[in-house]
Amino acid sequence: MDTYWDRFPGRYFPGDGAKRDEEGYFWLLGRVDDIMLVSGHNISTTEVESALVSHPSVAEAAVVGRKDDLTGQAIAAFVTLRGNVVGDEALISELRDHVAVVLGPIAKPKSIVFTDDLPKTRSGKIMRRLLQDISEHRHLGDVTTLANEAVVQEIADKAAASTED
Repeated sequence: MDTYWDRFPGRYFPGDGAKRDEEGYFWLLGRVDDIMLVSGHNISTTEVESALVSHPSVAEAAVVGRKDDLTGQAIAAFVTLRGNVVGDEALISELRDHVAVVLGPIAKPKSIVFTDDLPKTRSGKIMRRLLQDISEHRHLGDVTTLANEAVVQEIADKAAASTED
């Protein structure tokens, strides 16, 4: 009752956000509880993902908050690129600057890992919990329920390599 019915009395609230545009179309925005606290600023994972995907080189993005001694949480982004685009340090810098223009400098991802795919359930939902475990170097749990379980280790290897530099 507290979780789904008390927030808006008489209405069911599943925790998903949406907006209605001027033409009457609904836009699903994602979970309203997916908020990162970066240097005292609340930043939505969905907003950062949308900013990244608005860049012409980006096909898909997933963002998580990870523990950071300096800022409380840091933004960790996992990005799948379009077509034959090659991910390199120049593109990481370009994407960070792009997010800063779209959302403001506080929303720049601290890390960006390029990946060929993102860990997804068989229904296509991105498993952000696993991405957070990867970015915080925690033990990964059972991944056998994923549609693409091999990608988890590939992402973990890339994330570890990018933090060694």
